[in-house]
Amino acid sequence: MDDEVFEDYDRELELALYKEYRDVVGQFQYVIETERRFYLANEVNVVRRDTEHDFYFEISMNDVWVWDIYRADRFVKSVRVLTFKDVNVEELQRRDFQLPEELSLDG
Repeated sequence: MDDEVFEDYDRELELALYKEYRDVVGQFQYVIETERRFYLANEVNVVRRDTEHDFYFEISMNDVWVWDIYRADRFVKSVRVLTFKDVNVEELQRRDFQLPEELSLDG
């Protein structure tokens, strides 16, 4: 297969994922970003765990949607992540769910 065919396929998957995100984001209260993944969740708990010479974060989430093109089912009951990297948790507000008209895909 041609590289362009794979690029087109990946672009289509990415667009479909974005459209799914846009459709489901209103069902969730939090956005969680780690170095490897992006999540939407209705419950999130971040705990700093100290070790002898370092620390890490343990993130527990319930009622989760995972941003991952290659997952067959992005809705997950619970997720647990351990990471030494930064974690960003944002609480969404109703106004965050509106896309500017110029970004609308519904044209």
